[in-house]
Amino acid sequence: MSDMEQVVTGANAWANSDPKLVRTVISEAELNTRVQSLAKEISDDYFGKNLLLIGVLKGAFLFMADLARAISVPVEVDFMAVSSYGSATRTSGVVRILKDLDLDLTGRDVIIVEDIIDSGLTLSYLIRNLKFRSPASLAVCALLVKDGVDLEELEIGYIGFKIPQEFVVGYGLDAAERYRNLSYISVYDENA
Repeated sequence: MSDMEQVVTGANAWANSDPKLVRTVISEAELNTRVQSLAKEISDDYFGKNLLLIGVLKGAFLFMADLARAISVPVEVDFMAVSSYGSATRTSGVVRILKDLDLDLTGRDVIIVEDIIDSGLTLSYLIRNLKFRSPASLAVCALLVKDGVDLEELEIGYIGFKIPQEFVVGYGLDAAERYRNLSYISVYDENA
């Protein structure tokens, strides 16, 4: 069964008639497999540690929920909301904290859980901000990383998928708050 047939028969059948969804980039099955693999890596690396996942809202909420359930060591969660997009499909270049953390990071082993790293601007800001809060360690787990991002500079420890420089939606990622509930990731064309 092709990806498009899966869309027609699956829970997201409504999306098949949306011309703005150009093509499936990562299927639901591929997402599930990779999340399980990332969770195993994290569980092995953080065995016996005081692990805290920080989800970057809103885009990372589905990924973080699936990841947290698949991690086999004790884990706590907290969330930050930051924005560099607003309702646009291109970054504005200005990062704003919309919701800060509730938990203290002092002495904690922290993993920032990101949906997508596009320019690296938001993540670079978050890393600098959170390092000042004295965590024992700070790592990054990103579901998607776009081509051209400097992985070494951003200290990304866990990567789900590398993708081309295209605007994508689904599995938490949105275009003006729509498409977050797709069970797969699709290229989005606002002009279609």
